[in-house]
Amino acid sequence: MKRCLIVDDSKVVRMVARKILESLNFRIEEADNGLIAMDCCKHGMPDAILLDWNMPVMNGIEFLKALRRMQGGERPVVVFCTTQNSLRQIEEAIGAGANEYIMKPFDSEILESKFSQVGLI
Repeated sequence: MKRCLIVDDSKVVRMVARKILESLNFRIEEADNGLIAMDCCKHGMPDAILLDWNMPVMNGIEFLKALRRMQGGERPVVVFCTTQNSLRQIEEAIGAGANEYIMKPFDSEILESKFSQVGLI
């Protein structure tokens, strides 16, 4: 079973994403900011990371840049999931190492489609 780390400061978003991704046969871990997510990755790299942009302590871009520098940090597929929708921000996320980018709010069809496109399901 593949592991997905959901990184979002919204408990509601984590709950919705968990329900959808568990239905797609992922084992889920959660973090409410990038610093906690870094600790999770140090204890074992997930197969996928669903990542919010705006979070306290360490935001999504900071987390992604740090992740990609870690040993094994190139492996997880990172799907940014955020309300940030300017072309500049999307380019920044992809440039920092994101594999995909989806907008909030999302539904099961969107998550399933993106995770399928990157070969996770």
